[in-house]
Amino acid sequence: MKYEIMTEEDLISHTSGEAITLSAVMAILAVAVIAVVAYRLFMSNKGSATVPGGWKFTWN
Repeated sequence: MKYEIMTEEDLISHTSGEAITLSAVMAILAVAVIAVVAYRLFMSNKGSATVPGGWKFTWN
């Protein structure tokens, strides 16, 4: 790999932040999915849920 010293114009035009934006979008998506699952879980009249580790919940 060859390293080059960037000029002042290159430094000004170089932008970053794609990783931060992608991480923020994925975090918001994860929170939205958890919110929908929690809403459906608590607003249902009856059902059951199985959580890893052998935990089972049933409500009527």
